[in-house]
Amino acid sequence: MASSTKRSTWNNPKGLLFLGKSAKCSAFGHALYGLKQAGLAWWHTLDESLKELGFERLKSEAGIFFYKKKGTNIVIGIIYVDNALFCGPNKAVVDAIKVQFMCKWECRDLGEPNEFLRMRITRKGCAIHLDQCMYLQKVVERCGMLNAKSTSTPLPAGYYATKNTEPVDADLSSCFHMVIGSLLYLMLGTRPNIAFAVTHLLHHAMNPSQDHLNKALYICHYLIGTSTYSLVYNGGSSAGLIARMDSDWGSDPTSHLSQTGFYLKLADGLISWPSCAQKTIAYSSTEAEYMALSDCTRQVTWI
Repeated sequence: MASSTKRSTWNNPKGLLFLGKSAKCSAFGHALYGLKQAGLAWWHTLDESLKELGFERLKSEAGIFFYKKKGTNIVIGIIYVDNALFCGPNKAVVDAIKVQFMCKWECRDLGEPNEFLRMRITRKGCAIHLDQCMYLQKVVERCGMLNAKSTSTPLPAGYYATKNTEPVDADLSSCFHMVIGSLLYLMLGTRPNIAFAVTHLLHHAMNPSQDHLNKALYICHYLIGTSTYSLVYNGGSSAGLIARMDSDWGSDPTSHLSQTGFYLKLADGLISWPSCAQKTIAYSSTEAEYMALSDCTRQVTWI
């Protein structure tokens, strides 16, 4: 079930009464008006209010809270700025927690979640589909590519970006940052299939060339042809955590670094998909594979 705290509450002194004691509200109110620590003050106040409800924050992920008391089902709270998502196996318990949360904060209950952070949530039986089709459509419109043709790959085969030695072009850089920033949000959200292409071009964000911008738009062509792709998580799966990795060997003609890529799956859906250049030069393909295996193993161990 989803709730969204309203930004107008921040600018409404009466709305701050929902945060707790008047002394805290006064300090919180002063911090929100134009100071650098406004975000930190907001987060500390939110963190304290959730602790009062019995939530505990994950040490590994600051925006995730969990509620678990003896004799009750677990409730997971996901907080991102002024968006909150509460979920759990028992709807009655989730609703009760939501009511308590809304007594402390001025909120709008949006009911069953169908979108969160520009990711569309679709339920089909025991499966959950996540996609960013609507956001992708806005990106395509912003880039003026509504009628553009699609491509079969994110980048042309064998392409490696070279460093731009020309002076920085402010207009070109601004356009490149707009495009690559939108692609990065898509890649981090639901599009692991463009991870290599986006991270590869990001290395040249300080001084992009026209070629770099063209290749960023080339990724958009690929996304147009795969606009309906989504991540699918099967709630009935018993496969557990699955990891796969791979690497090439010295494929970058400039730095001679190898590329590491791996992904982790849970409930038959991807949950992690890094793609990055290795930190040192590998002297053999076996060494490059071991470096990639080491990176993948550390991620699996951490999770």
